[in-house]
Amino acid sequence: MMHSPSRSRPDVLVLQGGGALGAYQAGVYEALHQTGFEPDWIAGISIGAINAAIIAGNPAERRVERLRQFWDLVSSEWLVQPLVPEGTVRQWFNEWAAAGIMAGGVPGFFRPRPPVDWLLPGEMPPLGVYDTTPLRDTLLELVDFDRLNDGAMRVSVGAVNVRTGNFSYFDNRERTIGPEHVMASGALPPGFPPVMIDGEAWWDGGLVSNTPLQHVLDEAQGDLTVFQVDLFHALGDMPTNISEVLQRDKDIRYSSRTRMNTDLQQQLEELRLAAARLVAKLPPELQDDPDVRALSVLPRPGAVCVLHLINRREPFETQSKDYEFSRATVNGHWESGIADGTESLRHPLWQARDRYRRGIVTFDLTHPDGPQVRCGDEALLTGS
Repeated sequence: MMHSPSRSRPDVLVLQGGGALGAYQAGVYEALHQTGFEPDWIAGISIGAINAAIIAGNPAERRVERLRQFWDLVSSEWLVQPLVPEGTVRQWFNEWAAAGIMAGGVPGFFRPRPPVDWLLPGEMPPLGVYDTTPLRDTLLELVDFDRLNDGAMRVSVGAVNVRTGNFSYFDNRERTIGPEHVMASGALPPGFPPVMIDGEAWWDGGLVSNTPLQHVLDEAQGDLTVFQVDLFHALGDMPTNISEVLQRDKDIRYSSRTRMNTDLQQQLEELRLAAARLVAKLPPELQDDPDVRALSVLPRPGAVCVLHLINRREPFETQSKDYEFSRATVNGHWESGIADGTESLRHPLWQARDRYRRGIVTFDLTHPDGPQVRCGDEALLTGS
């Protein structure tokens, strides 16, 4: 069993936004679930918030089943299996499917608004191209929100206030989370309209930050094990055509800044430790100085191990990959998530993670250049 409630190091599942690529997260979760893993805390943005709600809003034995129901539903319009699994023909198939989705919507998720919605006299025009009412119905069917709010698992979903531009997390330790909070986290303009909550309009949290990792590191105290599941990869090849330019732009724009976040946290940790050492050296008459007292109460950082799982495997992806919901592609993302999760969990470097007693250590064990282990800006291991 990978996790038990008595462990002193909580397990956190962090899910990035990325639309149709979110099936990769479901596959990673299935791989984790097969080992007996169940998170103490799950934080998500956009499609990550939807996956998070399905996981937290169901008993452990039904979570994979419910995730599969969701992903089968949203890919049900495009059951065709391409004859060629990869290459140019497969990319054409993906673009054709994506164009169909833009025109017709996604079952159980969103549908196009009729033109009359923009023509009604005296009415404010819609603030989104699509109607996301189907997603609310899907969430109410697949998620037990009483369980989500009253269970042992902490849940955080991020969104942006349209009026102020401020980024916030809806957290079940602070408020009751309903379908509207999950929908707000995924309300990406201009496709989706903002979601109203307590008189305020909210958009997709990915407009400000596409990963909740920083929120988890800021909020947590003590030791943590973090499973960070990303849907876009920063590392890529030089584009050779305009389609690849659009895809590369999207990867760079939305890939998480895991290394930047962990480097910054490591630097802050070193400063806190230096402050603690300095306070210990001061003479007794300075111990009551307000500045010394402020330094003395800084929280001592714990050991944080981050297993970074990144969707990199599928060569057939195109610039429309975040809204290409064909069944073949969704299943491909899911299988890639299972493969990456299984490989990473079995890796000897991850199995030996408990030897790291201090600081933030990141493990990227499916990196194309070989396993990567880093502590802040220091590479502990690079390559095979």
